[in-house]
Amino acid sequence: MAVTNERLAQDDLLRMLYDDSYFPDHLVDKGKAILLRLCERIEAERPADLPALYVLTHAATEEFNALEGEFDEAGSELETTAREEIGEGFWLVAQAYGFEDADDEELTAPRTW
Repeated sequence: MAVTNERLAQDDLLRMLYDDSYFPDHLVDKGKAILLRLCERIEAERPADLPALYVLTHAATEEFNALEGEFDEAGSELETTAREEIGEGFWLVAQAYGFEDADDEELTAPRTW
């Protein structure tokens, strides 16, 4: 399923990570895929409220948690720049789907990075 939200389909999610050679593109691709799958789930499931949205964003955050080891193995890590850029990606997704009141910390509350 392709993302139908035009704002996100045209957005360069995680662009800052692609622009920094410290973050391997093939791993940033995996991170971007996580965010796009989140978009697909939001479009398919249509969460009615913030708690329902947070269930979806927390599942996506767990996927990023699992990806953290791959970054470590590649000599990189999900450090401050990555945390901020990934968090921005989650926030953009929430905003694009009408969740303007989403708490940026709660979107990724189960993160280990």
